[in-house]
Amino acid sequence: MTEELASTRLGMLTPSSNTVLEPLTAAMLADLPDVSAHFGRFRVLKISMDDDALGQFTNDPMLAAAELLADAQVQSICWNGTSSGWLGFDTDRALIAEIEARTGVRACSAVLGMNEIIGRLGAKRLAFVTPYLPEIQSAILANYRSEGFEVVAERHLNDAGNYSFATYSQAQILDMCRAVAADKPDAIAVFCTNFRGAGVAEIIEAETGIPVLDSVSTALWTSMRTAGADPARVRGWGRLYDA
Repeated sequence: MTEELASTRLGMLTPSSNTVLEPLTAAMLADLPDVSAHFGRFRVLKISMDDDALGQFTNDPMLAAAELLADAQVQSICWNGTSSGWLGFDTDRALIAEIEARTGVRACSAVLGMNEIIGRLGAKRLAFVTPYLPEIQSAILANYRSEGFEVVAERHLNDAGNYSFATYSQAQILDMCRAVAADKPDAIAVFCTNFRGAGVAEIIEAETGIPVLDSVSTALWTSMRTAGADPARVRGWGRLYDA
């Protein structure tokens, strides 16, 4: 007997050196057999402000991967990465428009999904937890400040990654979240899709009442909404799924 094809198929554009977002996404969807996630990779090897690192995020390789995902008749295609945090949010808006024009599939991104959830929560005072270099962290914080947010706390690990971001434990990320929670932000953003932050959300939320917005989780939330599915069906991974 053959299994039925999932009725909701989510396409994800994935950095090539990322080893976290696929298993985490599968874990979050484990109780939803009618929803499946499918991944297309393009090359990303490090995160910095060097020209070769910035050049990894040109649209052409991402569009090529998106076209292949469209062959699977997915109902949404999500850029499951955080590059617009330092490159500017308009880069994701432009990419989404190009994906939709090229494939005919509705598109979204982890960062724009996070920003939508921040708006739904009415959060104004934010804290950021990342593995990034100071120059990347500074650019992310500047972009959010330019949108009118107050950044009240941050922690980063000074790592150029990208593969190495997955080597940090959930316990390390939990400690970073506890540290920024002391400044009482309205929300904590765990900002990197190769970082094991999704599992800390319910712990921090139970301890502090502060919502934790992990970027792998925000990618899944916006992917499901874009595909016409209800992300509130995802349980056990934090309050953002109810946003």
